[in-house]
Amino acid sequence: MNTVELSNRIYPDITRTPEDYEAMYPKRKLPEGAKVTRLGPSPTGFIHLGNLYGAFVDERLAHQSEGVFYLRIEDTDDKRYVENAVETIISSLAFFGIQFDEGVTAHGDMGDYGDYTQSHRGEIYRCYAKKLIAEGKAYPCFLSEEEISEIREKQEELKIAPGIYGEWSRYRDWETDEVLQKEVAERLERGDDFVIRLKSSGVPNAAGDDIRRTKVVDAIRGELDVPENFQDIVIIKTTGIPTYHFAHAVDDHLMRTTHVVRGEEWLPSLPIHVELFDKLGFELPTYCHTAQLMKIGEDGNKRKLSKRKDPELSLDYYRSQGYHPAAVREYLLTILNSNYEEWRMANPDADIDEFAFTTEKMSNSGALFDLNKLNDVSKDTLLRIPATELAEWLHSWSQEFAPEYEYVFRDMDLLTQILDLGREDRKPRKDLIYARQIMTFIGYFFDESFEIEDEYPEEAAADRKNILQAYLDSYDHNDDQENWFNKIREIAVDQGYAAKPKDYKKNPEEYKGHVGHVSTVIRIALMGRSQSPDVWTIQQIMGENKVRARIEAELNR
Repeated sequence: MNTVELSNRIYPDITRTPEDYEAMYPKRKLPEGAKVTRLGPSPTGFIHLGNLYGAFVDERLAHQSEGVFYLRIEDTDDKRYVENAVETIISSLAFFGIQFDEGVTAHGDMGDYGDYTQSHRGEIYRCYAKKLIAEGKAYPCFLSEEEISEIREKQEELKIAPGIYGEWSRYRDWETDEVLQKEVAERLERGDDFVIRLKSSGVPNAAGDDIRRTKVVDAIRGELDVPENFQDIVIIKTTGIPTYHFAHAVDDHLMRTTHVVRGEEWLPSLPIHVELFDKLGFELPTYCHTAQLMKIGEDGNKRKLSKRKDPELSLDYYRSQGYHPAAVREYLLTILNSNYEEWRMANPDADIDEFAFTTEKMSNSGALFDLNKLNDVSKDTLLRIPATELAEWLHSWSQEFAPEYEYVFRDMDLLTQILDLGREDRKPRKDLIYARQIMTFIGYFFDESFEIEDEYPEEAAADRKNILQAYLDSYDHNDDQENWFNKIREIAVDQGYAAKPKDYKKNPEEYKGHVGHVSTVIRIALMGRSQSPDVWTIQQIMGENKVRARIEAELNR
C-alpha cells in the first residue's frame, strides 16, 4: 500500500480535488494593494474587548485599501461551543459599528467564499488532508492517550522537547516498514481510532538548540526570527474534525486572506503555520500579531486584562453600560496608533475614517487599556454627536438594555433640549459619558427619577423654607437670566446673606452666608443636587409648572 492508496482508503468518499476548490474559490478581483482580512471568533459565549480590538484593525486595513473584511466562525472545538453564541458575536460587533463585507450574518451567509462556518466545511478539510497523505506529508497515527503519556514521561526524563515527532512517532515512517504497513492496514480495517498528523520536515536537536530557523515579516513587529517546526502536529482529530491550525490554513488560503490579525499569544504557533502553508503549497499571508491588552493593577504594575477579574474585558459590559460605539472606536484608535491623538487634535471635526491607520504605528508591547481614559474620550466624542442623534441612540439602547427608562423618551424634543444643555457654551460642558451615566445625570428632569440627593448647605439649612417661599413668591418664568439672578440676590440680602461671596469672605461675622449658599438651596430643591448645569437654563427646559411644583413639594416636605 502506497501513500495514494492509503489516502483513498482513509477518504474514499472524497472525490473533489484541491484543483476543484481552487476553481470554486478563485483569486479575488480587487484593486492592487487591497487587503483581505477576517475576524475568526470561536462561539464560546464570551466575546471580549480583544475581539473588538482585532476587528477594528481588520476593518481599517481592509476598507482603507478597498479590500474585503469578512466574519468567519471558527467552531472546530465543539467542546467549547455555547448555544446562541454566534448570535451574540454578530449583535455585539454590530453594536460597535463593525461592518463586514462578507461572512456569517444573522440571516445566513453573505459572499461567494463561504460556507463561512468551519464546522460546515468538513469535506474541504478532508480533501486537503487526503492530498497531504497522498504526497507523504501526513499520516494516520493510532497512538492511544496512554501511549502518548508514556512517551512524554520518557521525554521528560531525557530532558528533551515533549511531543510526537521523529523517532517518537511510531507510525511516522509506516511506508518504509512492512510490519507497520500491515498494522496500519489492519487497524484501518478494524475501524480503530486515529488522528491525522503532519509529517514535519523539521529536524529536532536533542539538546534543544541549533534548530533551523527562518525569517517571517510581521506587519507590526517587523522581521521575526522563527524556529523551524519539528512537531508532527495533529491536523485532523479522531472525530474527523480539523484542528484550528489546519482549518485556518486551508480557509485563509481559499478565502484569499492576505492579512491575519491576531494576538501575540499566537506567536508560538507561527512555526507550525509556516510549515503548514508550505506543505499545502499555499502562499503565507501577512501576519499582524497585536500587543496584548494590559491594565494597571492594584499593585501599580501592568497586567493582562482578565476574564475573571475585569468585567470591562467583556463587550457585554460596554453594551449594557451604553458606551456609544463612536466613543469606543475613538478610544481604541488612541491605543492602536500612536499618532492618532495628535491627528485628532489637528482635526477635531474630521470623520474618524479620514485617519490613515497603519500597522507600523501599532505597539508591539502591551497596549495599556484605561477605563478612565475611555470615559474622557467618550465625553469629547459625545460632544460632537448632534443631540437629536444622541437621543435616538439612547432610545434604542434603552429598549434593548434598560427598558425601565422608558419615561425618558416620551418627549424626544424635551430630551434633545436636555442633552444639548451647555454644549454650545463658550467652554462646552462635558457631562455625558455613557448611557447609564447619562440616565442618572439627567434624572432630575423627570419626576419618576427625581430625588433630593445632597444636603443643604450648612450656612442656609435653617432658612431653607424661608428662602424657597421667597423664591416662589418672586418667580417669573419670563425673567431673563440677569433679572432672575438679581431676584435671588435680593432674597439673599433680605435673609441676612452677603450679596457677593467676597463680601462674606471679608466679613464672615456680619452674614449668615452668601448668595451662593442661597442659590444652592434653590438648586437642590429643583435638581436634588448641589452641582448641576445652569439653573436658569434648566428651568426654561423644565417649564414653569414643574419649577413651581418642585419648590412647593420641598416647602411641604
